Amino acid sequence: MQFGYTILYVPDVPASLAFFEKAFGLQQRFLHESGTYGELETGSTTLAFASHALGDENFPGGHIQAHASAQPLGVEIALVTPDVPSAHAHALACGARELASPAHRPWGQTVSYLRCPDGTLVELCTPILAG
Repeated sequence: MQFGYTILYVPDVPASLAFFEKAFGLQQRFLHESGTYGELETGSTTLAFASHALGDENFPGGHIQAHASAQPLGVEIALVTPDVPSAHAHALACGARELASPAHRPWGQTVSYLRCPDGTLVELCTPILAG
């Protein structure tokens, strides 16, 4: 078994791809001609977006739409960067909402939390130093 994808269900797939490209520098790898599914260049594990309509097809009982939830969902996307404060400020300038400003953690990381316009919870963090 190998972890292959994280798929986020969003109201507007092209808008989410564009936001992640602008705010975090992740390039679009694929967008289906229907606009209901797209992927970003994220290395060996794919970060993808699918429309809520596609989610409704996949889950006949429905699903919680992150953008419509007053609180962030209990799952996050963590993006590793050597400069959390700069990345955090840039994402805010691109339209993210701050949940927690950059802070140093006892285990050596600097982390911050943002909420994207599509409702996605993003942690920005420095690498964890081994040893």
